[in-house]
Amino acid sequence: MLAARGQTLAVAESLTGGLLGAAITAVPGASAFFRGGVIAYATELKAELLGVPRELLARHGAVHPEVAAAMARGVCRLTGASWGLSTTGVAGPDLQDGQPVGRVFVGLCAPGGAESARRFALVGSREEIRNSTVIHAMSLLQAAIGEHKG
Repeated sequence: MLAARGQTLAVAESLTGGLLGAAITAVPGASAFFRGGVIAYATELKAELLGVPRELLARHGAVHPEVAAAMARGVCRLTGASWGLSTTGVAGPDLQDGQPVGRVFVGLCAPGGAESARRFALVGSREEIRNSTVIHAMSLLQAAIGEHKG
């Protein structure tokens, strides 16, 4: 869909740690639309590399919808991609920033700069939560591309 539109994609990953980029590059022909990604696992890298406001991270922690949206916007800015997709959340085994295991946010930045984030409450093992996040992120992106004019 992206290649047919002449659009590109980049990802900013935290809890998925590269799984999302790996899933995208497993598709033959991904080089026609995939620009690359940033794995910003450490909270300070979300600010330093992706431009997530430090005050936002200090106030809410890394697991927050505004952080997910800012990560998606930041990876678009960094790579020049049309679309940005991000993942942040808690895969376990412990709470993070007061957030429960399975709390996940997927951020999206569309052409023109419109950004959003979707919250998911996932269950399962650490591996299942991370894999499920990739599936949800890809589904969210596919739906957004289909709805986007242009």
